[in-house]
Amino acid sequence: MRFLLLPIFLAIASTLHADITLPRVFGENMVLQRDRPIPVWGKGSSGEKVTVSFAGQEKSSIVGENGTWQVTLDPLPANKVPQSFIVSGKNKLTLENVLIGEVWLCSGQSNMEWLVDKSANPEEEKAAANFPEIRHFKVPRTSSAFPQADVKANWQVCSPSTVGGFTAVGYYFARELFQKLDVPIGLLHSSWGGTGIEVWMSPESVAATPDLAELNAKVLSQSSLSPEGKERHETYLKDLKKWVTASESALAKGDALAEPPAVPWPAWENPQPTQLYKGMIHPLAPFAMRGAIWYQGESNGSDGAIYLSKLQALISGWRAKWNQGDFPFYIVQISNFTRASDDGKTWSPVRDAQRQALSIPNTGLAVTIDIGESKDIHPKNKQDVGKRLALWALAGPYGQAIEPSGPLYKAYSVEGSKIRVTFDHAKDGLMIGKKEGLDPVVADNQEKIKWIEIAGQDQSFKRADAVIEGSELVVSSAEVASPVAVRYAFRQDPTGANLYNAQGLPASPFRTDSW
Repeated sequence: MRFLLLPIFLAIASTLHADITLPRVFGENMVLQRDRPIPVWGKGSSGEKVTVSFAGQEKSSIVGENGTWQVTLDPLPANKVPQSFIVSGKNKLTLENVLIGEVWLCSGQSNMEWLVDKSANPEEEKAAANFPEIRHFKVPRTSSAFPQADVKANWQVCSPSTVGGFTAVGYYFARELFQKLDVPIGLLHSSWGGTGIEVWMSPESVAATPDLAELNAKVLSQSSLSPEGKERHETYLKDLKKWVTASESALAKGDALAEPPAVPWPAWENPQPTQLYKGMIHPLAPFAMRGAIWYQGESNGSDGAIYLSKLQALISGWRAKWNQGDFPFYIVQISNFTRASDDGKTWSPVRDAQRQALSIPNTGLAVTIDIGESKDIHPKNKQDVGKRLALWALAGPYGQAIEPSGPLYKAYSVEGSKIRVTFDHAKDGLMIGKKEGLDPVVADNQEKIKWIEIAGQDQSFKRADAVIEGSELVVSSAEVASPVAVRYAFRQDPTGANLYNAQGLPASPFRTDSW
């Protein structure tokens, strides 16, 4: 038992005599969020006074009995002039080159993790990356069964020599914002390739979502909160006590120690539900930020409609953790891609769930169905992805009078042998467009709308013709006399999808049915 209690005694002793510390998200070269309260927190000696000095403000707090402290700076305007951020107690911490601007969290799986170095035109893009007001904080891959207080990372200043290691989507998003707003941009980059959405969700949000009861049961089974989990932990403690007794005896005899019992939680190198939230999201809160961009879904490609419930849980959990209200949350809709075992529609319901997530307050959807690569799950064109995400931010919290989205399905009506489809984000009209590489979309009046289908009561979809009438689409087929439903680009890989609005932004794949 002495072995078990020693860490507790050491923790108490360190709290009584600890230097003032900050989590690593507060570091030199950081960007702090403008125009909203800025929480600052850390650890220190119980009862010690801590003072934070920055931009003409001084805020103080007393370290609590648990060894933690927090102050909140008043909102500050954007400032591109580097300043010193000072925290004083019995020791003094000085962080240099601190800017005030816009902070965004970038998260998801490999297409968010994908680097500028691996994306389109890397050498040209790196050579032009003279944006020292853009800063990048890359959270290392950390899977944990327990909520972590900190991460091992540092802020990097954007330059031709550093930008190659930045998230490409995040960087092009930040660059677009910087060029339009002329304020510093900070990116909190927390992503892990090949991961499902479940590992990024908070335990509380999973438990609060009725549709995720089965997932919640799995989360509980990995903790001590379920009967089977409690039994595993009790067994572990019994085995650990035996091991401690045997180890003390072995040490006294000069013998080698046996291997300790295995812990009763999953291996950390194999992320389980909620474990990346605990290791890579939880430590960042409540660092003040504007919002989040999210590129994930390929690993949940077979989920279907339940992906919407998972997105709702993810977003609500993060918003609850930050306690900044319904901050902006912008989703990248997964691109077209062909798999050897493709049934034609595998990812389509997930894309549709991503589209339906727009019913969640303050969300946006960057459609990428026209810029994917059939044979590469990691499309190289991350520039347009970043720009399309930035449109939502510019039209949202930054209040610019621009169109943020391509056409989004709104409603339909049957007109005899035809179906008329109406859209949001098409007030200036629809068009057939052509997208090549990084070039802007251009009108293609010689082409027909591709991947448009229509079905009757037999639920058998047939290729259809579609006529643009202003901001509406009129769909018909000689094979379907009495249509009841329309689908557009509702395939795993609808290469060549070519419906756009007048601003050259792509229409999201959609269906009017729920079959």
